[in-house]
Amino acid sequence: MTQSPTTSRARAAAARRVSPSQPPQRVGAWELVELAAEGSLARVYRARPADSGADHACAYALKMLRPEWEGDPQAIRLLAREAEVGRSLSHPHVVAVLGAGLRHEPPFVVMPWLDGSTLQAHLAAGRRIEVPAALWIARQVAEALDALHRAGWTHGDIKPENILLSPEMHVTLLDLAFARKHDDIGSAVDRCVIGTCHYIAPEWITSALRPDVRSDIYSLGVVLFEVFSGRLPFQGKDLAELATQHRQATPPDLQSLAPHLPEEVVALVRGMLSKEPLRRPQSPRELIGELAELEIATFGEWVLGEVVSAD
Repeated sequence: MTQSPTTSRARAAAARRVSPSQPPQRVGAWELVELAAEGSLARVYRARPADSGADHACAYALKMLRPEWEGDPQAIRLLAREAEVGRSLSHPHVVAVLGAGLRHEPPFVVMPWLDGSTLQAHLAAGRRIEVPAALWIARQVAEALDALHRAGWTHGDIKPENILLSPEMHVTLLDLAFARKHDDIGSAVDRCVIGTCHYIAPEWITSALRPDVRSDIYSLGVVLFEVFSGRLPFQGKDLAELATQHRQATPPDLQSLAPHLPEEVVALVRGMLSKEPLRRPQSPRELIGELAELEIATFGEWVLGEVVSAD
């Protein structure tokens, strides 16, 4: 019996599947050394050029679709979007894309290896982030959003998992797969299926308003709320309930959850979480200015040499 192309691709993909702890030795011109991170859509490996030798530093990160997504057109489009955005600008707070193998099986993109851990890892470990340090992190994210905005993009997936902190607390914004051009209305369905909707702005899930850079500002407001309070503002038990909360529910009072916060910080987060985009900071540049002022005002709370600590 003659195999269909779909069957052949499926069997080829199955043959390539490996344990995450034992990655394939080579993908295209790259040698995969170790699994560094794993998401619902892709795996990230620490890599080096295959012809560089075993003593060569692993200075690259190779992001490769998981086997179950290899033949999915939408997953490939998301990876292609990441390559397009990462190559369209150069900014210290936005991850760079150095190369891609989108027609390769499995498809992949290559980025520089960056030391550090995600904000999500800090939160999961229960590490307390001082107020001015949290504002500094948010300001660096806002600077990344400003660079994307000036290049014609919105990020579309701001969340702690996509905020990488170096040992010196330098921020790099990761995962550009859900970025969209300003004139691309798009949909949040794929993001919610593949990722999470806990940080999504209301306009992504309603037809009344078009998402724009202020949607990213809303998502960053959710991140700040979580950093300051230790919980998400909305915790629906399923996607439908969560979407309704983002559209209609009032977030819990941040001041009562985090009494140590200055009123000005609470007011900024409240404004970022406004259901109405016109009530939020109107641009990343405006947000950067507000965050910088609050950093200066709260700097006295910063413990010298300790921006993150365990409770």
